[in-house]
Amino acid sequence: MSVLFQSARGWLVDQLSHANRGFERCIAGGTASRERFVRFSYKSEYFETLKPHIVDGSPRHEHNGARGAPGRGGRKRKRKCEELNQGEIDAQHYHEKVRRVILEGMESFVEAGRSCGYLAQVDGERRLLPAGPDDRLAELCDTAKQLPLVDDSEEHPAQRVPSDDESLDTLDLFTRVTENPWPFAREVAFLGETYLLPPRCSFLLSDVSRLQPLLNYGKKFDAVVLDPPWENKSVKRSNRYSSLPSSQLARLPVADLCAPDCVVATWVTNRQQHRRFVREHLYPLWGVEPQAEWLWVKVTRSGAYVFPLDSPHKKPYEVLVLGRVRRGPDALLRYSPSAPTHLSCSAPTQLAP
Repeated sequence: MSVLFQSARGWLVDQLSHANRGFERCIAGGTASRERFVRFSYKSEYFETLKPHIVDGSPRHEHNGARGAPGRGGRKRKRKCEELNQGEIDAQHYHEKVRRVILEGMESFVEAGRSCGYLAQVDGERRLLPAGPDDRLAELCDTAKQLPLVDDSEEHPAQRVPSDDESLDTLDLFTRVTENPWPFAREVAFLGETYLLPPRCSFLLSDVSRLQPLLNYGKKFDAVVLDPPWENKSVKRSNRYSSLPSSQLARLPVADLCAPDCVVATWVTNRQQHRRFVREHLYPLWGVEPQAEWLWVKVTRSGAYVFPLDSPHKKPYEVLVLGRVRRGPDALLRYSPSAPTHLSCSAPTQLAP
């Protein structure tokens, strides 16, 4: 990320600036010469959340406490605490714990963002660009599952994007790890679409059911980040994507991919059941010691929370559970498990990951 401001509470970051850095020098297809280097950048409109998703009718609602009183004019009343189920009570307690941290940190973040121009009052009625189909990557991964894997006894476990004077026609992005080892981005055509590969990157186009090529790749990683499609009622109702049961998540070969002292970071929803599962079951299973929790606080381009901070339905933040691979059963922790909560604040993108 491009850090715009840093304090003891965390960081204000610019996702667009960071994303564009990898495409400042790109070879755009064909046989390239020095003159064929071009620069690509994302359209800034894709990184502009202009107004909150839910309009908060009370200007001071987000400062009145997590259990703020219901509006006077509405018929709908919030359930009493004793009527909440255990999961809701746990979520409420967690929110009360992090709420003060968020309010204290956001004051300086918003002030710094407005000073540097990253956050500013914008026209909330301005028409945004459509983000386009957001399931293209999922479709490619589904296609990859239908193809037989290469026999690694006969083929190298990874293929390299050829240098600028070689053809890209032989690239097979489905069956093995692909590497772009060059210090510049590459444009490749695949199944009628054009894609940009960042410099010095490697990837496996697949879902979690086909990770063997990544294991055969043989490399260990200093950082592993997971963003699981957690099961929840909203996803089940919308049928937007497939979720992953916790039992399947536990079977992922994360321990086989981690280098010694590797940092493992897992995004969790605001359901405390998922947070506890990661800390108390998943990480010990992988030999990972939980060490800290960070919050990504999502704001509009004017600095407002994308959802009311005290909304009982959706929160304007997501939780990242950080851990580190234990070097051995008797290894001492480098960091305290009670490390302070840090914040990362930014305007989210419309683009699907």
